[in-house]
Amino acid sequence: MARNEWINGYLEAILDVGSGSRKKNEGMVKIQENKVKEEKLFSPTKYFVEEVVNGFDETDLHRTWIKVIATRNSSRDRSNRMENMCWRIWHLARKKKQIAWDDAQRLAKRRIEREQGRHDAAEDLSELSEGEKEKDKPEHSFKDPVITRINSDMKMWSDHDNKSRHLYIVLISMHGLVRGENMELGRDSDTGGVYRVDLLTRQITSPDLDCSYGEPIEMLSCPQDASGSCGAYIIRLPCGPRDNYIPKESLWPHIPEFVDGALSHIVNMATVLGDQVNAGKPTWPYVIHGHYADGGEVAAQLSAVLNVPMVLTGHSLGRNKFEQLLKQGRLSRHDINSTYNIMRRIEAEEFGLDGAEMVVTSTRQEIEDQWGLYDGFDPKLERKLRVRRRRGVSCLGRYMTRMVVIPPGMDFTNVTPAPEEGDADLKSLIGNSGNKTQLPPIWSEIMRFFTNPHKPIILALSRPDPKKNVTTLLKAYGENRALRELANLTLILGNRDDIEDMSNSSSVVLTTVLKLIDRYDLYGQVAYPKHHKQSQVPDIYRLAAKTKGVFINPALVEPFGLTLIEAAAYGLPVVATRNGGPVDIIKTLNNGLLVDPHDQKAIEEALLKLVGDKNLWLECRKNALKNIHRYSWTEHCRNYLSHVEHCRNRHPTTRLEISVPIPEEPMSDSLRDVEDLSLRFSVEASGDFKSNLNINGEIVDPATRQKELVDAITRSKSRLASSKGNAAASSYSPGRRQRLFVIASDCYDSNGNHSETFNQIITNAIKAANLNSSLGGGRTGFVLLTGSTLRETTEALKRSQMNVEDFDALVCRSGSELYYPWRDLVADADYESHIEYRWPGENVRSIITRLARAEGAVEDDVEEYTGETSTRCHSYTLKQEAKIRRIDDLQQRLRMRGFRCNLIFTRAASRLNVVPLYASRVQALRHLSVRWGIELSKMFVITGEKGDTDNEQLLAGIHKTLILKGCVEYGSERLLRSEDSFKREDVVPQDSPYIAFSEGYQVHHISAALEVIRMK
Repeated sequence: MARNEWINGYLEAILDVGSGSRKKNEGMVKIQENKVKEEKLFSPTKYFVEEVVNGFDETDLHRTWIKVIATRNSSRDRSNRMENMCWRIWHLARKKKQIAWDDAQRLAKRRIEREQGRHDAAEDLSELSEGEKEKDKPEHSFKDPVITRINSDMKMWSDHDNKSRHLYIVLISMHGLVRGENMELGRDSDTGGVYRVDLLTRQITSPDLDCSYGEPIEMLSCPQDASGSCGAYIIRLPCGPRDNYIPKESLWPHIPEFVDGALSHIVNMATVLGDQVNAGKPTWPYVIHGHYADGGEVAAQLSAVLNVPMVLTGHSLGRNKFEQLLKQGRLSRHDINSTYNIMRRIEAEEFGLDGAEMVVTSTRQEIEDQWGLYDGFDPKLERKLRVRRRRGVSCLGRYMTRMVVIPPGMDFTNVTPAPEEGDADLKSLIGNSGNKTQLPPIWSEIMRFFTNPHKPIILALSRPDPKKNVTTLLKAYGENRALRELANLTLILGNRDDIEDMSNSSSVVLTTVLKLIDRYDLYGQVAYPKHHKQSQVPDIYRLAAKTKGVFINPALVEPFGLTLIEAAAYGLPVVATRNGGPVDIIKTLNNGLLVDPHDQKAIEEALLKLVGDKNLWLECRKNALKNIHRYSWTEHCRNYLSHVEHCRNRHPTTRLEISVPIPEEPMSDSLRDVEDLSLRFSVEASGDFKSNLNINGEIVDPATRQKELVDAITRSKSRLASSKGNAAASSYSPGRRQRLFVIASDCYDSNGNHSETFNQIITNAIKAANLNSSLGGGRTGFVLLTGSTLRETTEALKRSQMNVEDFDALVCRSGSELYYPWRDLVADADYESHIEYRWPGENVRSIITRLARAEGAVEDDVEEYTGETSTRCHSYTLKQEAKIRRIDDLQQRLRMRGFRCNLIFTRAASRLNVVPLYASRVQALRHLSVRWGIELSKMFVITGEKGDTDNEQLLAGIHKTLILKGCVEYGSERLLRSEDSFKREDVVPQDSPYIAFSEGYQVHHISAALEVIRMK
């Protein structure tokens, strides 16, 4: 019974807490309710139950229940409650185990799928060319587990060589709580060539936060000799509700709005910078760098529109967090997703991987152990593809983003390492003489713990977190007599007033520390001060260095290890965990030893070696001070710009041209010649004596007079085309359009053919737009978005008795084709070359039919579409009731094989369109916005409540959206996402001011909805 006495005690404690709480009077309850709103109270009952559920053994709990049965007669009421509690806890624990089992099965299944995808990719890439086989014999670089930091063909950034360049860099961090600190990148001439840096974030005007978060623009720095718009700035963009802070878990549906606002800012800034430093040509961003999952998705969307290289830094990753939470077993998959929106976050990170030219990490451990969990990245496949690219061998349409290790920088300008000689201040602190008032107060606070303060200090500085493994360090110190005689131990474990007031995990760690100090009788040898200020941390490092001490980080896993760099900057040798970032840091600085954090003996030996061997101590110190510059901001920026320059060499160089909107011209200016001719032509009817006069009053024959009329009209048209812009830009502009009316209603019958409703919506929408005086009549253009082919679209328009020339643009095949009817339905070649980026082409065509079939499907459930062919869209027909994988499932399998595509089910789920990654209907609208100089806020999108699987993307953003109720009977939404994925509300904002609903699709319904959204 001794084994399960802890359970008995916990159960008794739960009952005692419960009975005590019932004795409280109602007045005290009300007071407590008010206090709960201000602070989080510790719940003993919850704590005890969690401990029992997470640590119980079924045999022990059964013994407790038997004991309760045996004593039932003596205390019936309490024993009945105890018996009931045993069964309830048993049920909770079994449920926890079942959740853990189910999630483990899902993870195992996913790993099997990933291995299958990698196997398929390896098979396809196994057929090497003869040239590659010959070159591959003497080297096996793809088998090397070490990823090179810098490619051999990459040139390091030179400030001198790039001085004349005027680079524009865009950084994105959406959360909004960013304020002005000095930014190193672009601050001065040390990073030559960088002209402007913009950090885009969310604008917050909440009364609960400082007003500085609501400032639209904040200048961080600007060189003294700068001119124009040079410098570093925080740009705050409106996104979502303006009056309150939105946690990152709830920002997802507002991302399209942020993308549109960022696009508008970048286009405007590109124009301004172009006028200042680039002879009037737009200066597009040199790189767009997204931080965190949401910033990565924004950067990928902007990169898709502007064709600018995108870089991603994930910081903390969702899939790693998700697996850690599943292993804890306290929350189910559904609970984790509902609490953290974790599936939406993971998809954003996967999408960022799809579009990123480069992913910046702090350590190699982050690459292997964290990014290696994602469908879109396989370290082995990435190395193999890199080798093939270097040798000029085809990668067969596969792409894997490049991971680079660029450690974060630090500012060492105020760091003054303790000198090797001259420790008079330390002697004055230890002795009774000297002026102690000039010494840092934290020194005295630490030294008061020691009986012999002359010994070197072993310093550990961390949070009181179990993962920091401080207890193992304390055991190693306490059980090694030689180490205790040689050095003192200082534990800086945060700040505390009362251990009982701290969180459960922190209080447990600190309590264990105190018990171990007492067990090994370490009084006078271990310092554990209660308080320290952040500003005193440098003084703590200096004190340890003056005593010839050592810094240790024994964490179980350390993602990076910033404290190791801080310690090295003050000349402290280090002992660090071999799990995570410290491996890279020790390799770079060569100033310490790595240990297995679980191996207590290894920790003892490493500390003894560094503290006892003074020559080794001095060597580590010199190496640290010599190499610490590699973690400076200057070195960080140089490495960063070098890698960006290298990845830009692989990125397409085509850039968008910005069309300047053509202003309205008075009739006398634009058509003066035509008007003069018309007037004179009408006057000619009054008399034959004027019949032979031309516009200059000269006598000519009728044929000459007719030729003059044609020439005048031609000159007017040419003048209109050449005004306000070059010929190339104006060729993409349909005229003086100030607004675009976009029809994107996916109306099909059960067989996937255009329904009669589709024709009615087009006719009624155009009538409503022309009737609405606020839209400007002829100044409104029309665009049609569809998943159908061009032939199917034109045939549907003919059936509705519409002329295709009534539209300024047709976006077909789910955004992969863009046609201009006013140019004889000529396709936009620039748009096609733009979206071709990472398009696997024919390499993915045959694999789709196999991957799209779900379990139990027959071969003809998915067949290649035999209609019109397209080089940038592979279409497949689907049988009704066919067993087909959903979009997220099929996308996962393609990513695992290195294919980057966009997938859309269209025409009432009777067809699957596989298009390039950057092709979509909403991206086509953004392309037209930049091309034609029409703001997205002046676009009106008409769509249904459902439709193609990309319908959700059309609902969010700063364009006006009119949702016609009941216009779509058959949609494709059932094939969009699986049940355990994220939800529609994570994509479409609720109560958006840019969305209005129409009760129907008649002219008066659409007109009323237009009036409503115009008033918002």
